[in-house]
Amino acid sequence: METLSTTAVLARFGKALADPTRSSILMTLKDGGAFPADLADSIGVSRQILSNHLACLRDCGLVIAEPVGRRVRYELSDGKLAHALEDLLEVILTVEPICSCPIEDCVV
Repeated sequence: METLSTTAVLARFGKALADPTRSSILMTLKDGGAFPADLADSIGVSRQILSNHLACLRDCGLVIAEPVGRRVRYELSDGKLAHALEDLLEVILTVEPICSCPIEDCVV
C-alpha cells in the first residue's frame, strides 16, 4: 500500500467524478453498499461496463469489494467519501452558457 499526497488524492477523486458512470456509481454507493448487478440495473449500464468502472474506482482507492458468500458487495472505501460527495452536491456553481473548456462532451 502507498500513501498518496494531497494532490494525488484529489486527482484520483477528480478522475472518478469526471466520468458520468463513475459519478453515478459513487453517488449510489454513498447511501450504502451494493452488488454489481444491482448497481448496473440502478444506473442503467451493462454489467461489463459497470465492471470496468468499478475496477477503475478500486484502482483509485475509492471503493472496496467485500465478499458476501459467493457474491461481492461494493462500498465506498472510507465513510468520509460519502460526506465529501454530499458536500460537493451542496456547492452552487455559476457557469457560462457556452462551455469553452477543452473537455469533450462538456455539458452546461
